[in-house]
Amino acid sequence: MATLEKPVMVVGIDDSEHSTYALEWTLDHFFTPSLGSNSLFKLVVVYAKPSASSAVGFAGPGAAEVLPFVESDLKKIAARVIEKAKGTCTSKSVSDVVFELVEGDARNVLCEAVDKHNASILVVGSHGYGAIKRAVLGSVSDYCAHHAHCTVMIVKRPKIKQ
Repeated sequence: MATLEKPVMVVGIDDSEHSTYALEWTLDHFFTPSLGSNSLFKLVVVYAKPSASSAVGFAGPGAAEVLPFVESDLKKIAARVIEKAKGTCTSKSVSDVVFELVEGDARNVLCEAVDKHNASILVVGSHGYGAIKRAVLGSVSDYCAHHAHCTVMIVKRPKIKQ
């Protein structure tokens, strides 16, 4: 009797609390300990590390001297983000997880991860930017919702009522 492959769920992470919330929410709703290894999905957590040149955003005198320091910092941030995600998974008793660190723009990296893993669902957090900030900065979730070849779930943090 052949075993069926589980569908893949890709969760995009970054160093924001919105991303942490999206990962926690996903684990709580799709990978509960009561399911154990019977969860419905295979989990792939992806972090897109910006390139040093895109992070610096300028070329010219002095850029070459700065890039190694920026690259070093970006690698430290990436390691910290992945370790935090591993800790979150461990604290929720989820151990069957693939973690990927890919250099590039998050929009492209996440859409490429969906294709690479033939994912059924892509989960991203929402930073909750307004229209102007979203237009200037670009929205990873908006881009993925329009370009990923799968269902995209955008997890928003509930507003804190005062």
